[in-house]
Amino acid sequence: MKILFPFLLALLAAAVLPAQEGHHVHAAPHGGTLVEVGRHQFNLELVRDAEAGTLTVYVLGAHAEDFVRLPAKALELTVEVKGRTERLALGAVANELSGETVGDTSQFTAQADWLKRDGEFKGRFAALEIRGVVFRDVAFTFPVNADHDGD
Repeated sequence: MKILFPFLLALLAAAVLPAQEGHHVHAAPHGGTLVEVGRHQFNLELVRDAEAGTLTVYVLGAHAEDFVRLPAKALELTVEVKGRTERLALGAVANELSGETVGDTSQFTAQADWLKRDGEFKGRFAALEIRGVVFRDVAFTFPVNADHDGD
């Protein structure tokens, strides 16, 4: 009976619980839009502050839980918004609380007046180097990333 009970319990659980499709959801720590980089290697979280006209990018690990510091002083972003092309240089942000400094940070930000008005756009990082790996042509739609299927 001791051997039969766990087997029956497992069988019941398999019959009752919904089948998993292999997808799981990551929550954006700052409530922004997550953009997957690589095949489940890293994430970028994009957060727009309409009042300030800023866009902040946080570099995160595969599960969007851990911050990943980059040696970059800036990230270059090309944006298509309402039929025009804009370029943003997101500068590295130092953070006393986390000990992050310019040149060793996971946070990058840029200010542009158009960000006060326009909250929907398509963006593309031509190249991002994260932990020695260069990711090319990282594209996304903000605020909803159509290329990221919730995984």
